[in-house]
Amino acid sequence: MSLKKNVIANFVGQGWTALMGLAFLPLYIKYLGIEAYGLIGFYAVMQAWLVLLDLGITQTLNREMARFIAGSHTPQSIHDLLRSLEIISIGLATIICALVWVSSSYIASRWLDAQNLTNSEIKNAVTLMGLVIALRFIEGIYKGALLGLQKQVAVNIANVLIATMRYGCVIAVLVWYASSITVFFAWQALTSVISLVVVLLLVYKTLPTPPRFPGFSSTAIKKIWRFASGMLGITFLAVLLTQVDKLLLSKLISLEDYGYYTLAATMSGGLALITAPTTTAIYPKMVQYVAQERKQELTILFHQGAQLVSTLIAPVAMMLVFCGEDIVYLWSGDMNLAKKTAPILLPLALGSFLNCLLWMPYQLQLAYGWTKFGIKVNAIAVALLIPAIFLITPHYGAVGAAWVWTLLNTGYLIIGMHFMYKKILPSEKWAWYWQDITKQTMFAVFVMVVVRFMMEWLLINNSLIKSAIYVFALCGAIFAAIWQSNQIKLFAMKNINTFFKPQND
Repeated sequence: MSLKKNVIANFVGQGWTALMGLAFLPLYIKYLGIEAYGLIGFYAVMQAWLVLLDLGITQTLNREMARFIAGSHTPQSIHDLLRSLEIISIGLATIICALVWVSSSYIASRWLDAQNLTNSEIKNAVTLMGLVIALRFIEGIYKGALLGLQKQVAVNIANVLIATMRYGCVIAVLVWYASSITVFFAWQALTSVISLVVVLLLVYKTLPTPPRFPGFSSTAIKKIWRFASGMLGITFLAVLLTQVDKLLLSKLISLEDYGYYTLAATMSGGLALITAPTTTAIYPKMVQYVAQERKQELTILFHQGAQLVSTLIAPVAMMLVFCGEDIVYLWSGDMNLAKKTAPILLPLALGSFLNCLLWMPYQLQLAYGWTKFGIKVNAIAVALLIPAIFLITPHYGAVGAAWVWTLLNTGYLIIGMHFMYKKILPSEKWAWYWQDITKQTMFAVFVMVVVRFMMEWLLINNSLIKSAIYVFALCGAIFAAIWQSNQIKLFAMKNINTFFKPQND
C-alpha cells in the first residue's frame, strides 16, 4: 500500500494507456476517415453521459474500500456491499444496452450529419457502442474497488495489457481484416469482456473470505446512499459541464468539423491522463487521514499532490497552448489537419489545464464526504454553459464553444475555490494558489513563449530538430517547476538521502 508505488504504478499504467490512445489516432483517421473518427468521438460523449446510470456507485465503492482498509468495515459487510452493488450494476448495464439499441436508428438518421458513412453503418456502430459502454461500466465498478483497496499496481498492470490490445491491436484488425467502424467497435467489445473478467478476479482475490456467502443487503445500500446520491448529483453536473459542448456540437456542426473538435479535445484531454495517476493514488490515503483525524498529514499530502499535478501538467498545457499547430503536425504529419485543429486546441488545452488544477481540491472535498459544494458550483456553471453554447456556436463555431470552456474553469478557479477554502483547510488557500499553482505555471509560460518565438525567428523546418527542441524545453520546464515546488523538492531530497544513506549491518 506504498503511496510512492501507487503513484508510480498509476503513471506507468495510465501513461501507457494515454500513449496507446494518442499514438494511434493518426492511423484511425487514415484507415477509417475523419467522419468515422468523429463517430469515435461521439462514442466518448455517449460513454460520459451514460455514466450517469452509475448512480455514484464507482466512487462510493472506492471510498468504502478505502474505509475498509482503515477498519470501518468487516469482511462480511464489505462483501455484502460489493454483492449488492454488483446486482444493481448488472441491471443498469442492461438498461444502457437497451437505451442505445432503441435510439440507434434515430441517432444514425436524425442526429448525426454524415456525408460518407451510411445510416446502416452508423446504426450498427452505435449499437455496438452501447454494448462496449455497458461492459466498461461494470468493469469500472471493479476498478473503483481495487483503487480503494490500494491495489493500484495490479490495476495498472492490467491497464497496460488491455490498453495495448484495445488501442494497438485494433490497427492490425483494421489493416488485415476490414477498415470498418463496425469492426472497430466489435474489437472494443471483445477487449472489454476480457478486461472485465480480469478485474473481477483481482477484486475477489484481494478481499478476505467472508464468514458466510455474501448476498444483497438493503442495509448496506442505506448506509452508503447519502454519499452515493451526492456523487450522482456531482457526476450529473460534471458530465453536463465537461460533455454538453461535445453533445450539442455533434448536432450543431458537421461530422467532419466534429472530428477536428474531437481530435483537439482528445489531445487536451491528455492533461487529465497526466493528472489522474496522482489524484487516484492520493485519494484513498486522504480518506484514511480524514477518518483518523490526522489533519497535519492530510495538509502535507494535499499540497504534495497539488504541486505534483501542476508541475507535470503546466509545461505540457503551455506547449499545447503556444505551440499547438507544430505539435499536431509533428504528431500526425498532416499540415491541413494541424491548421484546422490548432485554433480549437488552444482554448481547450487552456481550459483543461485550469480544470486539472481543481482535481486535488475536489478529491479533498470527497475525502470529507462533502458533496453539496460540488453540486452547487457545477449547477451554476451548467446554467451558464448551455445557453452560451447555443449563442456562440452559430457565430464562432467550435472555436467559440472551446473558449466558453476556458472561461468557466477560470471562474471555478477564482470564485469557486474561495468558498471551498472557507470550510476546508481555510489557512491553506493562498499557499495553494501561489506555492501549488502560480509559481509552476509562470515558469512553463516563460519557457514555451521563448520556444515559440525561437521557432519563428530561426525558421526551423526540420521535424527531427523541432521535436528535439520541444522535448528539451518540456524537460527543462518540468525541472524548473520541481525546483520551485517546496513540497516536491523536500520529498525528492528526503528519498535521495534515504537511498544513499548507509545501511547498518
